[in-house]
Amino acid sequence: AWPLETATCGRCGAKLVSRDRGSLQRVWALWLVGVMCYVPANIYPMLRTQQLYQVDESTIIGGAVELAHYGSYGIAGIILFASVVIPLGKFWAIAFLAISVGKPGGFASHHRLLMYEVVEYIGRWSMIDIFVVAILSALVQLQGLASITPGSAAFFFALSVIFTMLSAQSFDPRMIWDVEANDDEAPAHG
Repeated sequence: AWPLETATCGRCGAKLVSRDRGSLQRVWALWLVGVMCYVPANIYPMLRTQQLYQVDESTIIGGAVELAHYGSYGIAGIILFASVVIPLGKFWAIAFLAISVGKPGGFASHHRLLMYEVVEYIGRWSMIDIFVVAILSALVQLQGLASITPGSAAFFFALSVIFTMLSAQSFDPRMIWDVEANDDEAPAHG
């Protein structure tokens, strides 16, 4: 560990970057916008299906329930998992990490780092829902008798995913280890 103002590593010469004290503010701001976008993503229709003169609109959960009603339980489960469980889990994990770096003790640092790495990894796959809607829209358009277009929820879902990814990327994982270092330096009471 080099002193705080050291510009380059004494061993390899790489540029050292100090902690960004404003990163938690960015994490919370982007996280909040992501949550705000997630609400209309689940209220407004994700897909708009038109067959001749009949128009159906379905939300994410409504579409999954409809698929389950027709016997496609696996696909319905995947949609619910990818569109509801994973985003809510990411919101929870990012909030937990942001809170935990401000409070010493409790959760082991290596577990928090693992949680951060999982959130970062999942972030790469978060737009899969939007790609499925786009591919489904393109495929059904080709048949001519029916059309599927993305609903307004697709826009909000994409924004939610983007802001959640930016929130996770704004988090400086070195803060996890700073909490542990502060615990070690704290005087024992007794």
